[in-house]
Amino acid sequence: MADIDTLKAEVKKLNAKATQAKMDLHDLSEELPTNWERIPEVARVAHEAHSALVDARVRLAAAQATA
Repeated sequence: MADIDTLKAEVKKLNAKATQAKMDLHDLSEELPTNWERIPEVARVAHEAHSALVDARVRLAAAQATA
């Protein structure tokens, strides 16, 4: 159960990070063409954040299925 609680906390943290990355990408898109040079960096951060979130959700689902 502690493992599941730890994973839930990780998912919550990663969800907040992914949400912020999404908003940063959205804000950048609204500012275009200003700061267009930042597109790859901001998109990379958003991609990594969402990838980590999806991975954590898969691990949580697996842990819950075996509990």
